[in-house]
Amino acid sequence: MTAGRVRSRRLGMTTVAVALAIGVGGTAATATAATSGATTATSSATAAAIATDTTSATAAPSSATAAEEVDYETWQRDVRAIIDEQPRPYVEERTADPSGEKRAIVLDIDNTSLETDFGFSYPQPAVEPVLRLAQYAHDRGVAVFFVTARPGIIHLPTEYNLEKVGYSAAGLYVRHLPDLFQNVAEYKTAKRAEIEKNGYTIIANIGNSPTDLTGGHAEKSFKLPDYDGQLS
Repeated sequence: MTAGRVRSRRLGMTTVAVALAIGVGGTAATATAATSGATTATSSATAAAIATDTTSATAAPSSATAAEEVDYETWQRDVRAIIDEQPRPYVEERTADPSGEKRAIVLDIDNTSLETDFGFSYPQPAVEPVLRLAQYAHDRGVAVFFVTARPGIIHLPTEYNLEKVGYSAAGLYVRHLPDLFQNVAEYKTAKRAEIEKNGYTIIANIGNSPTDLTGGHAEKSFKLPDYDGQLS
């Protein structure tokens, strides 16, 4: 994939690309979506790991640069550094002792599990460091759930995409009509609470936006870079 500068592409544009890429019966095809009027988010999030029981955050890797200067290789390098230094050791620690505990990790999708803002291919490629972590957890009996702000209309294409690139999903939560009127952070918090009610202990929650991480219902939450909202 040729790397270009990061452009802010919101979920609606991603939805068009994915929806057009799926054929009748769930067959995949390549799609292209036009973008216009891209907006820049106003959140000022750092590429840090955030523990859900604290308001402090660790500094981003030194390789991270200003949002307008970030390209694909820089993003990949920063994601790899965070995954290898923060959630990977924690998941290894929490899965070292086999037990009857039902453990789970929760992943955001756009620019966390799948590469959304770099090209418009379908299926969208996996974010490799996150995929490797998910596979490691799954191999050790940890359930992998996906909680996304994507609308319910593309549930099946999203599920197909995740499975096609190598994820094993214990559950995929998308926003159905009632959820679309709810704050994204509140919606995602409610879905994690629902996973807990089903008997799981969420040992790690990983996303690239503050809305993926706030609200608790996880032992630890880890933030991937979004470069001041430049990534969706």
